[in-house]
Amino acid sequence: MKPLYLDYAATTPCAPEVADVITRCLTADGNFANPASRSHRFGWQAEQAVEQARRQVADMLGADPREIVWTSGATESNNLAIKGRVEYLRQQNPDAPLHIITSAIEHKAVLDTVAWLERWHQVSVTRLAPDADGLIHPEQVADALQSDTCLVSLMAVNNELGTMTDIPAIAALLKSHDAILHVDAAQAIGKMPVDVRAWDVDLLSVSAHKFYGPKGVGALYVRREPQIRIAAQMHGGGHERGMRSGTLATHQLAGMGEAARLVTEQVEQDQARIGALRDQLWQGLQALGEVYLNGHGTQRCANHLNVSFAGVDGEILLASLAKVAVSSGSACNSESVEPSYVLKAIGRSDDLAHAGLRMTLGRYTSSADVENALAEITRVVTLLRRQ
Repeated sequence: MKPLYLDYAATTPCAPEVADVITRCLTADGNFANPASRSHRFGWQAEQAVEQARRQVADMLGADPREIVWTSGATESNNLAIKGRVEYLRQQNPDAPLHIITSAIEHKAVLDTVAWLERWHQVSVTRLAPDADGLIHPEQVADALQSDTCLVSLMAVNNELGTMTDIPAIAALLKSHDAILHVDAAQAIGKMPVDVRAWDVDLLSVSAHKFYGPKGVGALYVRREPQIRIAAQMHGGGHERGMRSGTLATHQLAGMGEAARLVTEQVEQDQARIGALRDQLWQGLQALGEVYLNGHGTQRCANHLNVSFAGVDGEILLASLAKVAVSSGSACNSESVEPSYVLKAIGRSDDLAHAGLRMTLGRYTSSADVENALAEITRVVTLLRRQ
């Protein structure tokens, strides 16, 4: 059996159309120039490609192109949004108390950022606990709001569970508060329609390699009306309207734009097909018995399936599935393997958290791939349970 890729939440392959666009921006006979070189035709053409990509990403999000700030990916976007907002407010009033609301199951790019602000910049943080289904509810945000809350940062789709947060409801309750809303949408793009106007968000992070674009490039949506102000975290040239300096990578941005165009055209069709494959996989796994679904049964995106297998060692299970690329939320350190903090947060025991696997499907997954994965997982789990 050839190796199967069921780890689309970690990264996606570039779509062939995207790879073609990228290639045409690399060599001397292509569109290779610096978009900031405005004194010659080569630079103008590169700038045109970058601005076309900006329009394509904006169209995917229902935004104005002027609201798209290029970054190196969602991690930088999250840092720019959270640190940038806090630093801007500190510049206005250095002594004002600041409070951030986030959740205990955010990506580390958010959790580590707010922890840094908490430790070194006197920002207080409330980390909302998920329910047993991995959901964060708007009522929790309402209860946690304080007079000095400046930012709420919550992901649209959880990267381990695939559970979805009701972002529009949270945005609605913030209407009467000064706090702004940042959304990490890295796992949402390509898996569901994302509309920043309908969601009414202020800041939103995007990563190209999560939706069949290139690695190393992303964007931050920054609302213009009413205008959201953030302080730059990278300086040196004042690019991106002063919010993010650095020479723009024409090939990556053009590729991201093409990936965004494809998402805009295909997202609903893709998700209907992928959701059916995900259900096929889950139904087959249930035949093994003592297999537990992690996360809400329906309030989750079509791509994700996170399950725990009772009666098996998680490390051995993952190592034994060499022919099926899946992932575990467990984190390694020098002495031990810690269970997934997300699975622990929803109440899973250490054993079930260790034995949790995230299987994520994508645009190039077939029904035959699912059947082959089921056969291999069934073989491995059955063997391990006999030992």
